[in-house]
Amino acid sequence: MKEILDAILAGDTPQEAYEALPLPESYRAVTVHKDEETMFEGLESRDKDPRRALHVEDVALPELGPGEALIAVMASAINYNTVWTSIFEPVSTFRFLERYGRTSPLTKRHDLPYHVVGSDLAGVVLRTGPGVNAWKPGAEVVAHCLSVELESPDGHGDTMLDPEQRIWGFETNFGGLAHIALVKSNQLMPKPAHLTWEEAASPGLVNSTAYRQLVSRNGAGMKQGDNVLIWGASGGLGSYATQFALNGGATPICVVSSEDKAQICRDMGADLVIDRRAEDFKFWKDEHTQDPKEWNRFGKLIRELTGGEDVDIVFEHPGRETFGASVYVTRKGGTIVTCASTSGFVHEYDNRYLWMNLKRIVGSHFANYRESWEANRLIAQGKIHPTLSRSYSMDEVGQAAYDVHRNLHQGKVGVLCLAPEEGLGVRNHEMRAKYINEINRFRNI
Repeated sequence: MKEILDAILAGDTPQEAYEALPLPESYRAVTVHKDEETMFEGLESRDKDPRRALHVEDVALPELGPGEALIAVMASAINYNTVWTSIFEPVSTFRFLERYGRTSPLTKRHDLPYHVVGSDLAGVVLRTGPGVNAWKPGAEVVAHCLSVELESPDGHGDTMLDPEQRIWGFETNFGGLAHIALVKSNQLMPKPAHLTWEEAASPGLVNSTAYRQLVSRNGAGMKQGDNVLIWGASGGLGSYATQFALNGGATPICVVSSEDKAQICRDMGADLVIDRRAEDFKFWKDEHTQDPKEWNRFGKLIRELTGGEDVDIVFEHPGRETFGASVYVTRKGGTIVTCASTSGFVHEYDNRYLWMNLKRIVGSHFANYRESWEANRLIAQGKIHPTLSRSYSMDEVGQAAYDVHRNLHQGKVGVLCLAPEEGLGVRNHEMRAKYINEINRFRNI
């Protein structure tokens, strides 16, 4: 791995030199173990500790197949799917790997007693398999996390509808929290030249997810002038939704849980911010009963901020805790677009406010290649910025996942993989200088 890292750090290593580099038989990776998948049985989600389940160890280099690429990973990031993997919720990811392994002799590689996790990366192409022409060894790339087979006609209008659609590093093995990752070549996109490795790695999953959910015609189809209610507006998903709303001429109404988070939203350019903790909103009277009076109070506050208008779109991802309120406050004919459900997967709402007011609920899940490419292009153009707040070393990945699990973080949490320190990998220093305050916004909290 030292030769590979030296070639990357040199910054001008030619393609033929990368092609001549020997690949190791094994590499360092962050894993969970199949024989530990019952370790948290009987515990509440909050009490399950990712630090106990995530391991950093050497694993065998996987065979490279057609249409695939091996990537030297300089940096990655933590997403909620890594937290879910580490606490084996809602199911153990080994069920996904077993199912994928039955697809073909080649996918059998993924069905192992360990799972290399992680759904983000920034790094350098080391090798490509047969049939890959668009990417060559030495290319600096980021990867989106959509893995598809596209042997069925169902996915050819929208690849997210492929029956064999999976999230790389969550429903497949050999993810990005490692020194080397295995990806399909159609996951690759150019690394934004003005960003460091850790900055470039951090937007991938959440940026693409927010783009499809809010901007794409497959999601809410946001337009200029829309009022957009954004839950967790300073968090991993919400911080990108806030930027997309501002960049696209909409008005974000940012919901946060502290004054520090409210200030982040204001720093991004959002004027309308609700600190739900300061307002003491309690949408549930108890575990089983929601409080419509609180929905009504929430709606009144929104109208006070907007000059009497309800919201056109609700950007929903907390799920159970907030969904009833989201359906209630959406304007007649408006859209609630939902993913993730980090506070619980079972949603409850009063259908009268949906059906009688012609509202729509749209399910949104990650993004197709085109949507991911467009989202990454906006990063590369400096129109949307990474929301990286902190980076950990790979040996500290358990703590990084714990912080995300317990909501102790802001924006995105990065992980240095092969990169020996932060700040490396910038190729366009002039552009970086232009946007340095926006790039560092979440670090300066």
